[in-house]
Amino acid sequence: MSDEIPTDATANGAVAASVTTAAGEAAGGLSGPHREPRVVVRRALPTDPAVRASASLFMTESAKQGVRPGRRMLYVGAEPAADHIASALRVEPGTDVLARRKLLLADDVPVRIATSYLRLDLFGGTPVAAPDFVRPSLQAGIEALGHRFGHAEEHLIARRPTGFEAETLLLDPGEWVVQILRAGYSDDGIPVHVLETICAASRHIFPIVQVAGADEF
Repeated sequence: MSDEIPTDATANGAVAASVTTAAGEAAGGLSGPHREPRVVVRRALPTDPAVRASASLFMTESAKQGVRPGRRMLYVGAEPAADHIASALRVEPGTDVLARRKLLLADDVPVRIATSYLRLDLFGGTPVAAPDFVRPSLQAGIEALGHRFGHAEEHLIARRPTGFEAETLLLDPGEWVVQILRAGYSDDGIPVHVLETICAASRHIFPIVQVAGADEF
């Protein structure tokens, strides 16, 4: 799959700080009325380039963590861009963009909704717009169309879920989500790919990796 573009960040000699969300201590218990076993998965920020460039970031990460990963495509098609997506893709709000939305599961428990957004003027009518997962990966499909990765910007926000998010992730009342918005730009500065990942907050740990030599105590 990877509906995600590789990052140029490195982790040589990096120090990882694990940031846990409010209900993390419930891992291993049962999740309220849904009675689903809880799992906790890791989502590194930024992701190791080798992992991000793999066939699937989530499948690769999860396998290394000893959980059984799964994925289900929810939607592929055009939809109006919300304000934050439009801003990242540099189009007008409400402009139709290509959305590729999937549900990610760990040990059969839904943990993330990941949606790739791409500009229709760049990717409409291409193999990237085809239904189901892009083979061998979305990254390979984007590169096959002549785009080369330049840099990315990533923003993390904790918030209450929408009704769709709560229902799809089987969240209990009061649970929050963590929204990660990652905008990937080509080497000539064109916004190529925006990935919005909605993470069930109680089912995630976010190791924050600091690149060696990039900061001070």
